[in-house]
Amino acid sequence: MRCMATLPTTPLRLHHVAYVTGDTSATVDFYSRILGMSFCAAVLDEKIPSTKEPVPYFHSFFRLGDGEALAFFEAPDLPAPVVEPTPAYHTFRHLALDVQTTAEVDSWAAWIRSNGIDVIGPVDHGIIYSIYFFDPDGVRLELTCTVDPTWNQNEVGARDSLAEWETVKTHARETGADVAGALDSLAAARSHRKNNHLN
Repeated sequence: MRCMATLPTTPLRLHHVAYVTGDTSATVDFYSRILGMSFCAAVLDEKIPSTKEPVPYFHSFFRLGDGEALAFFEAPDLPAPVVEPTPAYHTFRHLALDVQTTAEVDSWAAWIRSNGIDVIGPVDHGIIYSIYFFDPDGVRLELTCTVDPTWNQNEVGARDSLAEWETVKTHARETGADVAGALDSLAAARSHRKNNHLN
């Protein structure tokens, strides 16, 4: 018989998030010189401790203002990553870093551009205000500040939106309609940007 465990306390915060880099020195330069983060720890090993895979690596860590960290692995034996079938995958997968004000976001945009790095934005999302750019390995980064302090306090609305999404998807499948087209129509009708009169 399966033992029923109790749900532990919700995790407190992000400890670290990790990416792969092809050049740790370039990564250290970017995150310390451009973003002002402390290169705070490094770990080298000949295998991955959790899986025992025999992949030698250099693991670097960069500290954010609240103690959370970004981490990177350089493993020279890894093959080149698979190219994604559409740029949207690359756009969706990104890391958002928080700052306190829209003025700070604007200052970051000016600083990053002054270092020869392309910046998209600022973009006013209604709930947050952001700029976007890439690190030397193509990791998409966002610097953002919260405009609406209640943006992540709408659990009921989030569940309702998911239920509507799944209902439209299921109906399209059951009727033989184009699922992507049906979801495109729903997304257009429920567009956050349109409904909040944003550009």
